[in-house]
Amino acid sequence: MTGAGRLWNSIDVRKIIHIDMDAFYASVEQRDDPSLRGRPVVVAWRGARSVVCAASYEARTYGVRSAMPAVRAERLCPDAVFVPPDFPRYKAVSRQVREIFLAHTDLVEPLSLDEAYLDVSAPKLESASATATAQAIRARIREETQLTASAGVAPNKFIAKIASDWNKPDGLFVVKPAQVEAFLTPLPVAKIPGVGKVMQARLANMGIATVGDLRAFSLQDLEQRFGSFGGSLHRRARGIDERPVQPDQPVQSISAEDTFATDLPLRELEPHIRRIAEKAWNATRKTERVGRTVVLKLKTAQFRILTRSFTPEAPPASLEAFTRIALSLLARVALPAATRYRLVGVGLSGFRERDDVAAQPALFDGWDAPPGYTGEPPADP
Repeated sequence: MTGAGRLWNSIDVRKIIHIDMDAFYASVEQRDDPSLRGRPVVVAWRGARSVVCAASYEARTYGVRSAMPAVRAERLCPDAVFVPPDFPRYKAVSRQVREIFLAHTDLVEPLSLDEAYLDVSAPKLESASATATAQAIRARIREETQLTASAGVAPNKFIAKIASDWNKPDGLFVVKPAQVEAFLTPLPVAKIPGVGKVMQARLANMGIATVGDLRAFSLQDLEQRFGSFGGSLHRRARGIDERPVQPDQPVQSISAEDTFATDLPLRELEPHIRRIAEKAWNATRKTERVGRTVVLKLKTAQFRILTRSFTPEAPPASLEAFTRIALSLLARVALPAATRYRLVGVGLSGFRERDDVAAQPALFDGWDAPPGYTGEPPADP
């Protein structure tokens, strides 16, 4: 048995495509307004508290990226054209693309408005291969929407998602089962989901910089060091991902979190909560559903996890409102003042379809403060 065979142990090898629209929001704007083509376009509201929803590839050459504060994007690219987001228009194009997916397979798992997994192991339309199916989908997207999409084809979701980013924009990359080991070995461990800067540093202290380095460690060793996440690291290093493509799985929660370089007291968490709330809020803008419950997560230096949540009468409709509620939840943390915290997370849960959310005359009519909150109700933005 070859090395690749030892790595790949799935009985029935799936054929998975990950499709990712290229600079989706910005590309829609450039398509619909010819004067924007070839220019650095930033999809964002202007303002000190606004974040970038999307940046065209022309803007990215200046270092502008999604989730970046709009004021920073303006500093990096003074000539950028700022366009306010038009989510109804983006959703309409997303539905058009989704119909193209569904013509080829019923097994479509949307991740956001601009990306999805497709299982084409048994395609609805006759096709010579998964690669041919991906090519046909990309061609039809271009023909019907005048937009481009990049695709990754692989035996599982983990590898397909990495592959779709390989030849962006407007690219296609294929990883066959026999190529899994060679493809993964040189990749930085940061390509593995869940490996952020803190985990990268911990792995670097073990002499692990690439997936190939990680593969040299046993399951037992990784689980002893990292618990259940060690098992995930072990599997991903071997190209194993048995998660099926799950169609029609509505978003239930979206969050972001960060582990600090040094443990902090509660009174110093506000700027970090604001920063992380921006990341989480930007992620919620990619789903068609609406979240209502704001969640604050804390982990103490002793690894004790606390969560606090609050559900306002109406869903938070702006980053400012979302952040204000998250900050108010600090008042419900009743640990001693000397307690230090190593991680903070902010999220939104209780997602529902937008049409199911009743219209509100004002964002915080009837706002009920969380227990212990002594400040003013969030301002209606």
